[in-house]
Amino acid sequence: MHATFAFAICLCLAAFWFELLRALGGNSLSWAYVFEWPLFAIFAGYMWWTALHGGRRERKPPKPVTVAPEYAGMLAAWQEHLRQMAEDEAAGSPSGAAEPKPPS
Repeated sequence: MHATFAFAICLCLAAFWFELLRALGGNSLSWAYVFEWPLFAIFAGYMWWTALHGGRRERKPPKPVTVAPEYAGMLAAWQEHLRQMAEDEAAGSPSGAAEPKPPS
């Protein structure tokens, strides 16, 4: 991986130097490439760094979700609705035509 990165940096530097000489020689389009090749080198460095260290970041545990007290009843009703839909689906009822259950 290090050799690939070194090759990419050398290629970007060589292309930068080539385009710089062409731009100074009068080719106005080469000025765009003079600034583009260093950006490619920076991107190669970013990708190399991410490939080496991307999986080593410490991840913070997610904060528990809290519900405002005035919405707690709505959340409980929604969760009950989802549970009821899952039961109906497991029982084989069509999803849109759930039969009302008798009171228990």
